[in-house]
Amino acid sequence: MQNRIFKNARILIVEDEEANVGLLRRLLERAGFDKVESTTDPADAARLYVKYRPDLILLDLHMPGMDGLAVMDQLNEIAEASYLPILMLTGDMTPEARQEALARGAKDFVSKPFHSDEVLLRIRTLLETRFLYFQVQSQNTILEAKVRDRTRELEAAQEEIMERLARAAEFRDDNTGQHTERVGQMAALLARQLGLTDPQISLIRRAAPLHDVGKIGVPDSILLKPGKLTMDEFEQVKKHTTIGARILSGSRFNLLRLAEEIAFSHHERWDGEGYAGIRQDQIPLAGRIVAVADVFDALTQKRPYKAAWPIAEAVAEIDRQRSRQFDPEVVDAFLRVIDQQAPAIPAQ
Repeated sequence: MQNRIFKNARILIVEDEEANVGLLRRLLERAGFDKVESTTDPADAARLYVKYRPDLILLDLHMPGMDGLAVMDQLNEIAEASYLPILMLTGDMTPEARQEALARGAKDFVSKPFHSDEVLLRIRTLLETRFLYFQVQSQNTILEAKVRDRTRELEAAQEEIMERLARAAEFRDDNTGQHTERVGQMAALLARQLGLTDPQISLIRRAAPLHDVGKIGVPDSILLKPGKLTMDEFEQVKKHTTIGARILSGSRFNLLRLAEEIAFSHHERWDGEGYAGIRQDQIPLAGRIVAVADVFDALTQKRPYKAAWPIAEAVAEIDRQRSRQFDPEVVDAFLRVIDQQAPAIPAQ
């Protein structure tokens, strides 16, 4: 297999002496290298590199007009970002010459006059290094692809778990199980109208359905009560915001941190009369957005304790509550959604 790889290796010789070029070509051909190009004009090296994309360059250090260092400078400007071995051919083995050549990109040296065994050994070593480099790069690409696939799988699993958790909480007082999804969709529409970025919109869409996850901690006798709640019962219901925030707290994932923020703040009011008493810009934007989305959906859906409102009446109620219950800018965004994107609003 290694012999096949070497046979397919592309080699470029840049040497101003025809005799040396002929010697190197015969040496390489006898060793099985059949893809050999050459030039005695160093100014032609860059063109030949672009045309043949060699795996190895045999480069004379001292040539008239343009020396090997200048050739390497040209190649450094156009070469692909990969390991390109350059074997310097030189009779100048002074430390200064070697250091300068190494600094420009040379990988090894062969002294003139050539010794055939040494030339072939150094060529094989450099080609092995190049092909190993490509092998490692290929493996890295495969590993990176696997990591990306695994990351997508984990993200999908996380999102599915969150959706199921949201449905589990909501199913107790919404037998369709669709309230959480509708709130997420409306929250995303409002976020877009408010000028949030696509990643922020996506995050809110996925986090908003968990706004009522704390209902898990509210007894059914209260949550499903058909009549008016007593003061004590209402205090129990209010706890679902803090219960939800505790359930979601402590995560290192942005999605769950935003869901925690929404769970805690979506019942706050612009006038400060909400559950925790925070007001206006103290309320996180995501909470202000979900507050409107949640109330609109709750008004337009039938629940054990109320009938569904017509959409027009629900929209009018949201508008009436601007600067009281709701952020006026979010209400304006909501009205634009109703006017411009009515087909995107989930049907009753």
